This record gives sequence, C-alpha cells and structure tokens, in this order.
Amino acid sequence: MGRRKRGQAVSGWLNLDKPYDLGSTTAVSRVRRIFDAQKAGHAGTLDPLATGVLPIALGEATKTVPFLMDADKAYRFTIEWGRTTATFDREGETLASSDVRPSVDQVEAVLPKFVGEVLQVPPAFSAIKVDGERAYDLARAGETVELAARPVLIHSARVAAAPDADHVTIEVECGKGTYVRAIVRDVAEMLGACGHVSELRRTRVGAFTEANAVALDILEDLGHKARQSEALLPVETALDDIPALAVTDEDAFRLKQGRSIVLVPRQVEQVKARLRPGERTVSAMAGGSVVALCEMRAGRLEPSRVFNL
Repeated sequence: MGRRKRGQAVSGWLNLDKPYDLGSTTAVSRVRRIFDAQKAGHAGTLDPLATGVLPIALGEATKTVPFLMDADKAYRFTIEWGRTTATFDREGETLASSDVRPSVDQVEAVLPKFVGEVLQVPPAFSAIKVDGERAYDLARAGETVELAARPVLIHSARVAAAPDADHVTIEVECGKGTYVRAIVRDVAEMLGACGHVSELRRTRVGAFTEANAVALDILEDLGHKARQSEALLPVETALDDIPALAVTDEDAFRLKQGRSIVLVPRQVEQVKARLRPGERTVSAMAGGSVVALCEMRAGRLEPSRVFNL
C-alpha cells in the first residue's frame, strides 16, 4: 500500500502580494500551511527585499507552473543615486559612490536603449548556476563571478516618478529572465553615475496582477476563519495565453486515460486561428475545468499533462 499523502488535495493558484523581507520559499511554505495543501510551488522567484505579485501553485496547479514561468512580467522600481553596491540593491556592500544625480530627462533619454531584445549580463548575486553552484553562493564566498550576457526581451520602460534628486522610479514590462538590478546597473553606468535599487515591486506575472493579489496577513486571517479558499484562483488562470477547447465528457475521459482524441475540421480551424506561430499546446476543457494540456498534431489532440480535478 502506498504512503498516504499528508495534507489536503487542494488545487488552484494563490496570487500572493509578497511582503518585504520574506523569501519566496518561505512564502510558499506559509501559504501551504494555511491551506494544509499536499503540494505547492511558485512561479518566478522574488528577492526577499522585493514586494508584489508572487503566484503560488497548489496541488494540480503545479503542473502549469512552467507556462507561467514563461509569462511576461511587470515591475516598478526606484533607483537611488549616489551609491553602487555589490548586490545592486540597498542591502549590499558599497563598492563606489558619486555626487552625480542624473535628471529625469537624462534617464528618459537612455531608457529606449533598454527596450526590445537586448543583451543583459545577469548580476553576480543571482540564482544562475555556474558549474553546478548558484552564482550568489559563489559571490558571497568572495569568488569572482563572471556571467555571460544573454538576450532578454523588454517591452517597455518609462519614468513613473521622481520624488527628489536622489531617486527616480521606473516601470518596466519584460519577458522572462530579465533582471531589474542589471537594468539599474547599466542605466547608472550609461549616465556616469552610481546607483542601486532602493525599492522593487513586481506588479504583474501573466494574468496575475497586483489588483487581485492577496496580502499574507489577510490570507492568514481568512485561514483562521476557514475561508482561505475564497482567495484561491482556478488552475486555468496560468493558462491565459493558451487556446482552450471544450471537449465532450467522452473525449475528456479518453484524455484522462492518456489517449488522444480526433478533432472535427471545425474544431481544428477554431484552434489554429488562436495558436501563435510555432505553438501546438491546447488546453482541453470540460465542465468549466481543464482536463488536459495537449499537443495538436494532424487533427488530433495528444495529452501531455493530465489534471485530476
């Protein structure tokens, strides 16, 4: 007899508004405890010093995490001029200082250079692996970490506010793998200034926005009242960019067994019209819930991930 899983079979997404000075792994653990969930994971790490949108998957939703990792993201962050740190945030050791205070016009003039597909060198204090070791572990040990530049996609970058001469707040929309701390490093260098991230907030991950994010203290209060499920979002929330196709109960049964189903020409055309070039993934829906993620091939849907909801 197999070992019985601990916890409840809870499935869905929780859009957590992660508080300051809390690690992503710790945040996941606390959410998992509130729901007493068997399984949990997150889509896209947030630094402890960052706040904002941290989508947390529970149960069957963990099967959709890879799709949300690829989703576009949005950030709002503040550069504090005058000091460059080892980590490019306010907690790092000071490496250099300067009296240069770039104006808003100067910042706005260089931001277009960061829009589009650009090459970005990740910060040494990052989770990227170097010979099997995390770069931040090597950097903390005093080793010199040299990371290769890699392409990232930045959709937009604009100045949102400038409260005083020492600070400027910028909003960015970008693709996966973009480091805000690297943007700040490069903007400061381009303007001949020293600067670091003094505040960082993620405002969106795919369909998850700060408008529908739940603060941890509110979630814990709901948990005390046994109402935490009110904050849970459907598993399909992470599949916002994937075409959905309603299937019959009979076809849903076949997909759950790992068997493919044949689509009628009308269904094929319906799906093709919504697929992006080069994409094949389709979410099969029945009774308002996702049954399986499938690959469409030659007029058939072949299940690649099956959900037990």
